[in-house]
Amino acid sequence: MEDLTGRRIVVVTGGSSGIGLAAAEALACRGDQVVLVGRDPARLQAAGDRVREASGERPELFRADFAVLDDVRGLAERLRAAYDRIDVLANNAGAIALAPLTTVDGFELSIQANHLAPFLLSNLLRDRIGRMVTTASGAHRNGALDPDDLNAALRRYRPIQAYGTSKQANILFTAEAARRWPDVPAYCFHPGVVRTRFGADSRLVALGMRIMPFRSPEKGAETLVWLAQQDPSRLVNGAYYTDRRLRRPWSKAADPQLAARLWAASAKAVGIDG
Repeated sequence: MEDLTGRRIVVVTGGSSGIGLAAAEALACRGDQVVLVGRDPARLQAAGDRVREASGERPELFRADFAVLDDVRGLAERLRAAYDRIDVLANNAGAIALAPLTTVDGFELSIQANHLAPFLLSNLLRDRIGRMVTTASGAHRNGALDPDDLNAALRRYRPIQAYGTSKQANILFTAEAARRWPDVPAYCFHPGVVRTRFGADSRLVALGMRIMPFRSPEKGAETLVWLAQQDPSRLVNGAYYTDRRLRRPWSKAADPQLAARLWAASAKAVGIDG
């Protein structure tokens, strides 16, 4: 399905700022037709302007809030109506909650926005996708995923653990997608500690950004862009990368049985066939 010779269609979620915007700008400048997905209309418009200024062509813009699964379903319908193929789906949108928050769908915010929403979107677009790249994180080492209880974090809430659990889910989802959909190459990556708007309202995150080594959104996006462009024969399907190199995730994110259980639980949670 993927067009490796002509102009590609690349959908970037979380494309209105940070890593997603940096990746979209880089891909557009390389000649790809970029589609930006974002939650905030004003930031999404500003991101579209920035990509147009850099590449000479304005990207298509789609608004969707991943904290609302009906938004994700509507997004999938609109993307399907607009494009016969999506050469690359970059599942990059993400969130971190400093307090226990439950979405309108009844899920802890981090696990929904970071895992269940992209899981649903990817499944709804499965027959259109040429390859899939998901933004994971080294924070998966803090994960404590229990597929039988996706809301476990709400009972004794720790922001870093909740976020890490969602990132653990990203890696497991990527591996299981590669197993179930061998015709859709799937990769995930750790972007490093990136200074972006992510967690901008949190004093804790802001403090962490000051004391931890950080990189620019452009540097953080390099591996996403690389994974979106590399010939699949040079990559390992279902694998986890850091700084354009293959890395083995922590064992809790490399368990195929856990990945299969997560897939089944996620399908049930979002109401699709598993």
